[in-house]
Amino acid sequence: MIETFYEVMRRQGITRRSFLKYCSLTAAAMGLGPAFAPKIANAMETKPRIPVLWLHGLECTCCSESFIRSAHPLVKDVILSMISLDYDDLIMASAGHEAEAIIDETIEKHSGNFILACEGNPGLDEGKTGGMSCIIGGKPYTEQLRKTAKHAKAIISWGSCASWGCVQAARPNPTRATPIHKVPDLGNAPIIKVPGCPPIAEVMTGVITYMLTFDRLPSLDRQGRPLMFYSQRIHDKCYRRPHFDAGQFVEKWDDEAARRGYCLYKVGCKGPTTYNACSAIRWNGGLSFPIQAGHPCIGCSEDDFWDKGGFYDRLTSIDAFGVESNADKVGGTAAAIVGGAAALHAAGSVIKRVRQNGNGVSQKGDQES
Repeated sequence: MIETFYEVMRRQGITRRSFLKYCSLTAAAMGLGPAFAPKIANAMETKPRIPVLWLHGLECTCCSESFIRSAHPLVKDVILSMISLDYDDLIMASAGHEAEAIIDETIEKHSGNFILACEGNPGLDEGKTGGMSCIIGGKPYTEQLRKTAKHAKAIISWGSCASWGCVQAARPNPTRATPIHKVPDLGNAPIIKVPGCPPIAEVMTGVITYMLTFDRLPSLDRQGRPLMFYSQRIHDKCYRRPHFDAGQFVEKWDDEAARRGYCLYKVGCKGPTTYNACSAIRWNGGLSFPIQAGHPCIGCSEDDFWDKGGFYDRLTSIDAFGVESNADKVGGTAAAIVGGAAALHAAGSVIKRVRQNGNGVSQKGDQES
């Protein structure tokens, strides 16, 4: 019998008080209210740790690099306490036949009750043979993927490689690299896309925590991404947004506007068309994110971002106030609106003072007479 999260924490000497504090921080990290902390605590106390098989295809392991840097919750708590990470050939101690046997054992014991986490994608370059560009244990990755997917409770596509294809699927795509949801004959397990190159660490751990807590998939958008992390554009919560609305833009690298922290839209920022939580959760424990570091968003969590290219090319059509469609018009219109409002306010103030003065003179004249 697999231990529950709470049993593991208690065995490690964690107090009840610290456990409840952890549940509160986890709820906050997922954007849930304080009322959800007891629900998370109940799930951790009663539900066994869910087995996870973490497979690696064509990728650079940046998703794993991001995952191990999660701060809320700490990745050590996720791996050692919340889930039972039965297989991950990147970080596991065992290797060879010993390691591959774990997959068969997990399928046999937990068929239909484990999560399949996919980092990277398969190459289908050999057609019906399943591809020969990524060999694991003497067999193509595609074969390992199909075998485990048919027994999984759910599949998580970590990062843009697994979600969309990313750089290895860019033209001309010699290996026929294919995102997980487009691989034929995978079975019927639901697929959750967590795109990004890489995804934010707390987004990754948040998805797992939600599934463990509520025993269901998080609400997904029409592209299969968790709404709690991908429902808003980076532009919507960017701290440089006021500069965009005011028409204040960086025109070229390291100009005076750049030093003042103006909007990076004109130097290629894709924040207005990119759905992710970078501007809200940020990276490295909430320390920063690319735009805060002075670099425009390249839209790495969006489908086909690599082939679209133009990382420093300006977007040509976005809706700002619902009427204006580009940055040049936004600035002029915003200035006109602000200027008009200021003029109206000034005129109103003058009229008010004139009336007050008029009333004062009239009252004074009445008193003298």
